[in-house]
Amino acid sequence: MAGDMTTIARPYAEAAFERAREAGRLDVWSEALALLAAVTSEARLAEQIGNPTVPRELIRDLILEVCGDALPAEAANLLRLLALNSRLAAIPEIARLFEERRIADQGVRHILIRSAFEVEDDQRESLAQSLAKRFGGQVDLTIETDSALLGGIEIRTGDLVIDHSVRGKIKQLAHALQF
Repeated sequence: MAGDMTTIARPYAEAAFERAREAGRLDVWSEALALLAAVTSEARLAEQIGNPTVPRELIRDLILEVCGDALPAEAANLLRLLALNSRLAAIPEIARLFEERRIADQGVRHILIRSAFEVEDDQRESLAQSLAKRFGGQVDLTIETDSALLGGIEIRTGDLVIDHSVRGKIKQLAHALQF
């Protein structure tokens, strides 16, 4: 389901990013989308967004009222479009994708590394240098420990996944042997 939401949100995030960059208002859009994401992620409102019996216009108007003057006109128009297309649930993912794109545009690539074991500082630095060379720019590493990997690491950035974990190799072998 998360992948489906990303597929739905990506065109909106890309369009918002292009518009924000064109207007020289990346920071304004970033703040507006963060506000919309915070408002629509509130548990009670998120529940109503997911309720098909609640009119989208009612939810849209409530969000506009909560955001007030803190929401720029173009961001409010995006909200109206999302409500019209029954895509209000995609707002947090749109905000996330917009931020990813904004940071990537600045030349910094966010990379999640999952490791079966703790990564030492010297290993972290070596990984950062190797990944910076591979991706051609600055990298911002987030490292998580996940014993379920059994051994090795898994690297994720955007839509790219590099799986050098023992668990990943076992899955590949099982698939090849058709288990």
